[in-house]
Amino acid sequence: MKNQSVKNNIDWITVILYMALVILGWMNIYSADITPESNYIFDITQNYGKQLIFIGCNIVLIFIILTIDAKIYERFASVFFGASLVLLAGLFIFGKTVAGQRCWYAIGSFTIQPSEFAKAATALALAKYLSDSQVNLKNFNHQLIGLLIIALPILLILPQPDPGSALIFTMFIFVLNREGLPSWYLWTGFFAVALFLMALLLKPLYVVLLIFAGVAIHYLRSRPIHRNIIASATVLIVMVGFALSVDYVFENVFKQHHRDRFNVLFGREVDMAGVGYNTNQSKIAIGSGGWLGKGYLEGTQTKGNFVPEQHTDYIFTTVGEEWGFVGSAVLILLYVALLLRILYLAENQKTKFSRIYGYGVASVLFTHFVVNISMVIGIFPTIGVPLPFLSYGGSSLWAFTILLFIFVKMDANKVNEW
Repeated sequence: MKNQSVKNNIDWITVILYMALVILGWMNIYSADITPESNYIFDITQNYGKQLIFIGCNIVLIFIILTIDAKIYERFASVFFGASLVLLAGLFIFGKTVAGQRCWYAIGSFTIQPSEFAKAATALALAKYLSDSQVNLKNFNHQLIGLLIIALPILLILPQPDPGSALIFTMFIFVLNREGLPSWYLWTGFFAVALFLMALLLKPLYVVLLIFAGVAIHYLRSRPIHRNIIASATVLIVMVGFALSVDYVFENVFKQHHRDRFNVLFGREVDMAGVGYNTNQSKIAIGSGGWLGKGYLEGTQTKGNFVPEQHTDYIFTTVGEEWGFVGSAVLILLYVALLLRILYLAENQKTKFSRIYGYGVASVLFTHFVVNISMVIGIFPTIGVPLPFLSYGGSSLWAFTILLFIFVKMDANKVNEW
């Protein structure tokens, strides 16, 4: 009776939006990979054939997730998180290196990327910790523990090196903020990023003058009772020191391909045949689609294989070229609808754990969605972040499915949590 009530309370709006994105993803992978020599859609020597196998396994995966008692995810959240950290650490010994990154375990011809699954494990661990009635994010020690849960996978992922995946984990800061983390953490992060970019774009003297002007204006506009010359001077020194160190960090810590991507983004280097090739070709493909696109399977840029990795990180270029502005807008609206639905369901959960996990799911999907599309249209550096449910790959598809359907199960189970 209990299982029947849970099944009847599955949020089918979320499931339908998910199915629509997965189907659209396969259609575009098929379009990006099909050749005149292709025989049938189940050809497992082609990416679209392999993706069908991944989708088939997904159905089994969803069934298993929905069958397991929702309380299991809360009870063993720490175990899942610990296992994910062990798998990430194991990459340094047993991982397979591809294009300079040691991010995968290889089992024959099959590879799996543990950082993708670590996102769901981290969301569970964070929800487990923050749902503890004793935890108060106004307490500095509790803040540190919450930030440490986020930092641990990042510290294991960055050396692989995989800055794209590491970036996704930083977005869990929004979950902490939703649960009471002081907003100055977010503002500090925002200003640090802005200052970093400003230091790359402007001469040091101009940056220092802007910092001095900003601190002075803030000091003068503050109420006399709140003015603290020592605190303002400390902030000024820290900001100037940070800004002046950016150039050294950029030249000596960043790897060459990271510097190249930023330089292309800022217009410092226009190497259309080298580091700027991917972004340039993706913008050409999307722009050539016009309002209504060239038609499904009719994309000339897609068929000419001009865009590298088009079935994975650059899958949105196929949508832009063949489906045009209207098709791209519909796809974006599907993502927005899914995100809004997750947030709505999260706010209506009966337990704190489920609510916090729902916000973790939304944070991960939102960041992937925004970063991938921004990367493809050239307003964000290329960092290898897949588009959820659309990009080719078993690891990403299964990991996103696990992430989402654990929440679907929690939401369906809320009928039993009164």
